[in-house]
Amino acid sequence: MNINLKKVSIIGDETKAYKFIEELMGKNPVFVCTIASTKTAMVPGITVAGASPEIVKYTPPADAELIYYGECKCISGIPATPDGKPTPAIITLSALRLANIPLFIVDAGCEVKPHIPYISIGIPSPGDNIKNGKALDRDVVEKAMNYAEIIGKNFAKIADYLVLGESIPAGTTTALGVLMSLGIDARGKVSSSMPDNPHEIKNKVVEEGMKVAGIKIGSLKDDPIGAISTLGDPMMVSVVGMTLGAAQKIPVILAGGTQMAAIVALISRIRSDILRNVAIGTTKYIVEDKTSNIGWLINQSASIPIFGADPGLSESKKEGLKAYAYGFVREGVGAGGATLAAMLKSNGKITTDMIRDEIEKNYEKIVESRLKSYIHKYLHND
Repeated sequence: MNINLKKVSIIGDETKAYKFIEELMGKNPVFVCTIASTKTAMVPGITVAGASPEIVKYTPPADAELIYYGECKCISGIPATPDGKPTPAIITLSALRLANIPLFIVDAGCEVKPHIPYISIGIPSPGDNIKNGKALDRDVVEKAMNYAEIIGKNFAKIADYLVLGESIPAGTTTALGVLMSLGIDARGKVSSSMPDNPHEIKNKVVEEGMKVAGIKIGSLKDDPIGAISTLGDPMMVSVVGMTLGAAQKIPVILAGGTQMAAIVALISRIRSDILRNVAIGTTKYIVEDKTSNIGWLINQSASIPIFGADPGLSESKKEGLKAYAYGFVREGVGAGGATLAAMLKSNGKITTDMIRDEIEKNYEKIVESRLKSYIHKYLHND
């Protein structure tokens, strides 16, 4: 096997994991990123996926624009934490371009639409704040999931495997809600874009939502559509649907962190047999995160491989990128799955060092050059 597995952490059955990887070596993936919004993201302190609460609604479309164009159209600059740490889309952009992997965007209810070509699954508006006991209308979920399944079936005709990423602020909170409603007590186990994981805030939001909806842990264990409608988000509709459609024919890598535990739990209750063709592709920063537990969460629903790819940012010369190794951001926009896919498609010729170098070049071009331009303009005007 050409890929350097020292740079890929594995959770679960290693024999099964190696077999999954071997089948994808040198094959041609398609990367699909679902962008969506949930009003749950407006809860103070629940996410730092944006420099301010008002900017959060621009994060998903801006992420999509960045990986398409190498720059954002709907905002100035790029999505970042309040203290300037860049979106993981910069990792995704770098990996996809290095390996020349085709990219598609699916809109699943974005509050702000991106300035790019995209596929719609017909969700007209963002998910509601789940603390109010309702996320989406059930008929909207059913129709949109059917659309997403059709899209997945058609992608399976043109790709050797799919890599499904996502961008939705507050997605770990809605994941917690769905997992709880399905009977998986995930409190204290979902991840965060912050080193100090705000578990108390997330737990409170979910508990309030369950109380309003009149449900308890496990009340919706036999009703996955009801779980999404009550405590989920629109991204889940898209990724679950596309996986159901594609994994019947080709392998699917769910590219994300603990949000993907909710996806796996939902699929296990809808059509569990297709999970034999599914794996998780995330970053090593999620696998090594002490404030969450992706392995435990996934294993509550299925025994599937979990891969944690290393973009090499712990050795970056850029402090904004090095912060990923210290617990900031960690994952998003399919960063880990895209990194893994780049390594696989190239038969291991694309290494962690190459990916890090490409990320740094893009960081200099997209982040640092813009900052220098602002400073120059400010000094000149002064």
